[in-house]
Amino acid sequence: MKKIDERDTMFSRMNLEEGSKDYNNYYNNHPEKKEKDDEIRNKPEICGEGTATYDPINSKIAEANFKFLNDIKKISEGIPALEKVDVNSETITRRIKGLSKHFGAVKVGITRMRNYHWYSNRGRDNETYGDKVNSNHKYGIVFAVKMDKEMLNRSPQVSEIIDTSNAYVKASIIGMQISYFLRELGYEARNHMDANYLAVLPLVARDAGIGDIGRNGIIITKEYGQMIRLGLITTNIPLIEDEYKDFGLNNFCERCNRCLRTCPGKAIPKDKKDINGINRWQINQEDCYNMWRILGTDCGICISSCPFSQGVDIENIKSNKDIDEALKEHDEKYGIRPYIRTQPEWLK
Repeated sequence: MKKIDERDTMFSRMNLEEGSKDYNNYYNNHPEKKEKDDEIRNKPEICGEGTATYDPINSKIAEANFKFLNDIKKISEGIPALEKVDVNSETITRRIKGLSKHFGAVKVGITRMRNYHWYSNRGRDNETYGDKVNSNHKYGIVFAVKMDKEMLNRSPQVSEIIDTSNAYVKASIIGMQISYFLRELGYEARNHMDANYLAVLPLVARDAGIGDIGRNGIIITKEYGQMIRLGLITTNIPLIEDEYKDFGLNNFCERCNRCLRTCPGKAIPKDKKDINGINRWQINQEDCYNMWRILGTDCGICISSCPFSQGVDIENIKSNKDIDEALKEHDEKYGIRPYIRTQPEWLK
């Protein structure tokens, strides 16, 4: 599978300063993207004044979270202790998983890092823009933190981005704690966190048995649906790997279409297509991100629309008939998607 170049992601493209060397080089190489990107770039920033959900106080909560994440990303890497502690792979695997959950993760998995997990080149930071990603870390410890269902069911209101940004903060702190711990044992470890990833977390999470990737490109777990955010630590400490778990998501997504039907940007595809030799769904990231800039939040409607996010019982689904029954029950209870129109009392 071909590596993904981080410079091609919408976050990287929106960071490009108009007229800069990197801006000119990128759009000289990708002229077909320039008109649409410039149109989006001229819209108000997420959480910014002029967006549909802007609140002069509440929007600042999410902005503050993202500024905090930006301030701490420089400590994602560090030098391991000179003296390396001998560890048993089974023991340290058990300890890392237990510690991650003690710190606040709800799911933890481990996988051997594959070539396609890594970005080919970096794109989110001016200082490292275009740098090739080279890492010898053998293992990935990927974990999930749970988001608040009621906050996400208010999507795309500002409550949604307050909670998603909070989940990114939680994931970054857990990642820091585990990576610092591993370096104290004398092993290399890097925390991959918001705006500072070297790897594509949904791919790592899938291979580590956390969940599977749904129609909208987001990891879906049996237990929490899409109401999670991911964190990742890569390391060279010897660990025991987990395996990918197929729990029938692909067939479910084929019949469900709730995210496709509710997406305000019409960014979620109906059909799969061949991508790097794999037949899979791929969202239109330009249309998705354009809606974020209009709404002022990272939307979240597809997350709340997913029946798995609302607790569909996959254990009782053995056939297409069972899927149809589960979807009928979901629609009778929530409609196409649940939606809480009022803000929580503390945000009023």
